[in-house]
Amino acid sequence: MVSGTVHHRVLGNVVAEQARRTFVGRERELSLLHEAISDNGYAVVYLHGIAGIGKSRLLSEFAEQAQGHGSAVILIDCRAVEPTEQGFLRVLGSRLGKEFNSPEEASKSLSRLGSHVVLALDHYEVLRLLDSWLRQTFVSTLPSGTRLILADREAPIAAWAAAPGWGRLFRSLELDALPSQDATSLLTCLGLPESRAARVNRVARGHPLALTLAASSLADRQDQGFDDFAIHRVIHELTQLYLAEIADPVTRKGLEAACVLRRVTVSLLSAMLADVPAHDAFSRMRSLPFVHIGLDGLRIHDSVKQVIATSLQASDPSKFRDNRRAAWSQLRSEVASAPSIDLWRYTSDMLYLLENPVIREAFFPTSAHIYAVEPAHDRDGDAIRTICERHEGAEAARSLCQWWKDAPQSFSVVRDQTGKTVGFYCIAEYAKIPESIRHADAVVKSWLEHLHNDPLPKNQKALFLRRWLSEQEGEQPSPIQAASWLDIKRIYLSLRPQLRRVYLTLENLGPYAAAAQTLGFVPVPNADIYLDGRKYSTAMLDFGPASVDGWLAALVAGELGVIANEMLDVEARELVIDDCRIPLTPLEFAVFRYLREQEGKAVGREALIHDVWGHKHDVGSNVVDVVIKSLRKKLGKKSDLIETVAGHGYKIKIPA
Repeated sequence: MVSGTVHHRVLGNVVAEQARRTFVGRERELSLLHEAISDNGYAVVYLHGIAGIGKSRLLSEFAEQAQGHGSAVILIDCRAVEPTEQGFLRVLGSRLGKEFNSPEEASKSLSRLGSHVVLALDHYEVLRLLDSWLRQTFVSTLPSGTRLILADREAPIAAWAAAPGWGRLFRSLELDALPSQDATSLLTCLGLPESRAARVNRVARGHPLALTLAASSLADRQDQGFDDFAIHRVIHELTQLYLAEIADPVTRKGLEAACVLRRVTVSLLSAMLADVPAHDAFSRMRSLPFVHIGLDGLRIHDSVKQVIATSLQASDPSKFRDNRRAAWSQLRSEVASAPSIDLWRYTSDMLYLLENPVIREAFFPTSAHIYAVEPAHDRDGDAIRTICERHEGAEAARSLCQWWKDAPQSFSVVRDQTGKTVGFYCIAEYAKIPESIRHADAVVKSWLEHLHNDPLPKNQKALFLRRWLSEQEGEQPSPIQAASWLDIKRIYLSLRPQLRRVYLTLENLGPYAAAAQTLGFVPVPNADIYLDGRKYSTAMLDFGPASVDGWLAALVAGELGVIANEMLDVEARELVIDDCRIPLTPLEFAVFRYLREQEGKAVGREALIHDVWGHKHDVGSNVVDVVIKSLRKKLGKKSDLIETVAGHGYKIKIPA
């Protein structure tokens, strides 16, 4: 035990010394970061730059120097943080050996660490959903001696610098390529002779990742042709050369499979690699220079992963598709039993498998980042009313103003780079809508009537997205509307697995029809409302019993074609067996659909009663058995698809 401890300490010292030896340049950036932690320094430093430019290395070097000068430093990799307030506080608490339920509790613990405390958040781009909360709520509670450093691939939104009072407290710092002299020094530290370093850097142009890959790939090469490559080809070509040196078939197969994944786990590799030991592939991959171990799996550098994915998709599209299908199937199986605090990981993993541009745009709007979306304040009332009056009739505007009066917490506003309110949206859980609005708003009345006629299962929730409007475009598609939708997706995630439905209203469904249909929105019959002589239509998205994650799995499945042989025609409410259609009763349909969405997972009778019968409290467990018996009869020779789990309930497994 003692010798093992000594070996670990010595190896750690060697690794740390190697990291220090190969860290070159960045004197200006380090000076600015040190200035931030001085008594009169910046409260927030926003470090940003493209992938592979060296943000993580710079943060690590600064953290070590700051600790040497007596500061307490907490460095958090945001890729391991659930993008919710609770997820962030949970990870911060784990670093301090505490459990925080509020920003104020976290602030008190940070204040006990000393007069100079640095909280550094690396890979902040994955926490963009929390940007408004961190900026408006969390930062305002920090002790005066605490400094926040954010490292992001993108520049900060304007609200960081434009918000009243920030002024000297905020500094944006863009990390650029290394100067020529520093780039040459890095290459020589990595083993390339100086005579070759200058030639290589003419191609790499000071990009640290490209330089590192070059040093790793070209140490034993004398290829003069590298000078001819354009800069945008550098990472691609150098990575290809590096991969060419990986003769080990297990590692190469592992990389080919992993190129479709957001993160690499043994279970995902096992699902995709039928003839390769997954643990072996995982172990070999983690030793590669462009692969990093995280708290939830391996991470392959984006540039390298893109190279492999593009190459595989072009050379063997069938294998590329099969890998994505296998990953989908495994993720769908794992999410069924995942603890609630890990659901966000599986949501992100499913999203990564998507290629459909309509769906990707719904989650990752291309222009959303130039606007800030945040909870509305009292001062936003005039702007909200002005936008309503510009695009709505008198009656419709009065309804929204009633919302603002009685439920202002349901409003979020969109601000431009100057801080001006240029749009808003209004959303609330239906159970939290004040009675005054329920009685006065015709749109809400129609939604409540639909819920009365088609009740939610017990303990499940519905969201009412009452309206979104932008200053110029109204309800029409725009970057402002896209920013709103991105923020709404955060609400989706925070309410799962209880979130079941979303209702929204539009005056003109046309511009959204294609995207809405792809996402699963359907018009609600008999829910049209006329205000000021204008027709407002309602669309509704039912996520299904598995909530947001089940819905997302179905979207990916449809894209991958893994449900081409689906036995359940949802629209017709019929079984499809050997080209024969078999009608189902409402309960048979609901039970079969529920089991289908929980495929492979044992579902208890109580869960079926809770989620299918839901609102009826007088049913017994035998009613489940009666419906299952009827379903098996209709399935005929395929009746064994529904398996009995002794003492528990049932599960279904449909062959691909």
